[in-house]
Amino acid sequence: MLCARLTNARFLTMDPEHPVAHDLGIWRGRIVGLDEAVTSLPAREVIDLQGATVLPGFIDAHVHLAWTGFKENTPSIAGRTRIDDVLAVVEEAVTRKGSPGAWVSIAGYDQRALGRHLTAAELDQVSHGHKVFMLHDSGHGCVVNTAVLDLLPADIPHDSGFLAEGAMGAARALRLPYSQEELAEAIGRAARTCLAEGITACAEAGIGGTLFGHSPVELGAYQLAHEEGLLPLRVQLMVSADRLRQVAAHEADGIPRALDLGLRTGFGDDRLSVGALKIYTDGGMMARTAALSSPYEQLDHMGQLQEDPEVLADTIVDGHLVGWQLAVHAIGDRAADVALDALERAQRLRPRPGARHRIEHAGLIRPDQLPRFARLGISAVVQPNFLRYFGDDYAAIMGEERAPWLYRGRGFLDHGITLVGSSDRPVTDGSPLRAVQFMVVRTSESGQVIGPDEGITVDEALRAYTVAGAFACHWEDSLGSLTPGKLADLVVLGDDPRRVDASRIGDIEVVATYVDGRETGKSAS
Repeated sequence: MLCARLTNARFLTMDPEHPVAHDLGIWRGRIVGLDEAVTSLPAREVIDLQGATVLPGFIDAHVHLAWTGFKENTPSIAGRTRIDDVLAVVEEAVTRKGSPGAWVSIAGYDQRALGRHLTAAELDQVSHGHKVFMLHDSGHGCVVNTAVLDLLPADIPHDSGFLAEGAMGAARALRLPYSQEELAEAIGRAARTCLAEGITACAEAGIGGTLFGHSPVELGAYQLAHEEGLLPLRVQLMVSADRLRQVAAHEADGIPRALDLGLRTGFGDDRLSVGALKIYTDGGMMARTAALSSPYEQLDHMGQLQEDPEVLADTIVDGHLVGWQLAVHAIGDRAADVALDALERAQRLRPRPGARHRIEHAGLIRPDQLPRFARLGISAVVQPNFLRYFGDDYAAIMGEERAPWLYRGRGFLDHGITLVGSSDRPVTDGSPLRAVQFMVVRTSESGQVIGPDEGITVDEALRAYTVAGAFACHWEDSLGSLTPGKLADLVVLGDDPRRVDASRIGDIEVVATYVDGRETGKSAS
């Protein structure tokens, strides 16, 4: 007997062997058959979906769950465009902190809305003896007050209180890490937000590091969230390369640096597992720290690499030699050059055709870099919603020649490169459907079309958030398509993305989300 049969729906399976179905059978959390194979079988529960469209659960291959959860509960200055209004929010948050000298966190900072960066001196006016830490929305910088600057070593660079990249990491290191209980609760909040948008699996893009890590024992917080029922979707954890250290392994293993106990990609189960090793090569476009091969328009710099190129390359090579899948953060084209050179060197030293290394963001990729992606078998993990919401700004700072190369779609696919959809939540909106819409129409919120030749079809965009996401995370045997034998993770939509006008895809209602064959929020049958 089936546990459940879903019927009266249009199942877009993403499986070319059986692309559309009307019935789907579930037994013990897995899909056991489609259409005639299950229509006449008895089932404990028959669920009439009343003509809805059903897809495999969306996979977001690059998110920051803990950061998302904390941001949801942090005072925010988002939407403020006047310095005085920002300072008023800060002062209110400071006033609510009773203990003298306490840390006060503020979210939603983006200098573009204000026309310039805030300064430590301005924050000092409303700090009242507290330590203020205002995180940039990109995650690649922060503004702090003098009380924080006074605690930093003298050689930490800053611009009147704005700290970028590694300097920001030094400021974050001054604070005690969050407790595992606090982390687990934040992770749970973010996970519920993902489920509401049809996401059933995601890859957490870097735990335990100096840039985005929240605790040196952060993996344990995810285990705690899982044990306490706070993790209602599947999560794969990328581990920050900061955690690699020299090890005295047997010379036959060829392991120069590793995590303790040799932990690497693949450890875990279908609910919580260890994925790629996360390596940062540059910063972000919002903070103007993405590393470019020529200057930003109307600026006199080209962004910055996180480290000397040789140091970055050695980390990439060492991670490959240990056996990790690598997720290399490279937004600018100069950073992509560093990543491609190092990945090519790594494959020469120890060929691993099935490594499935990824470049995270691939924000600005020149035409000459596309064949190298393809030749090395690297996936491009992009964030389409960056251009939906920030596209006007990004196009302006790249200029007329480079703007069409931003967050490509067609260019990757035409070269045979696996195109993977993701959000980088909470940097911007995490909705897969709104991202799919942008991948098709390439139109920002203002109506500006950015790189129209990079537009792809609806089917290709849906594939980026299902089949390709599963492939990038080594989940293709269990997720990504509604195929018998795979896990019964699916999303029920109020309309068919392939049948509505492309400009309406982002407005389609997510009616329900199923994980392991059960609608989330409902108990097991």
